[in-house]
Amino acid sequence: QVQLVESGGGLVQAGGSLRLSCVASGRIFNTYAMGWFRQAPGKEREFVATINWSGGSTVYADSVKGRFTISRGNAKNSVYLQMNSLKPEDTAVYYCAAGPAVAQLSYWGQGTQVTVSS
Repeated sequence: QVQLVESGGGLVQAGGSLRLSCVASGRIFNTYAMGWFRQAPGKEREFVATINWSGGSTVYADSVKGRFTISRGNAKNSVYLQMNSLKPEDTAVYYCAAGPAVAQLSYWGQGTQVTVSS
């Protein structure tokens, strides 16, 4: 059974930082791409960042570029999202995803809430 478990969300003031973590279990994830998505109240889920299996290729949404950094753990079954210079518009539930390729992220976590106050 595939499981993705996110952690690290919380309440932070604008300009602050948070680090989200996601640990995968149940399959061999060391060759899987992983990514982060988010969904704000009343909005559709949107792409935030992805990283390939080796960690050598990353892609970011324009809205977070230069502020967020995605990375993988040494064991490749974990992914992190370092979020700096947070803005109120970053408030959302953040979801971790994994799959055989960046375009095939078919496994999802249950999400972690990030709230940025102004």
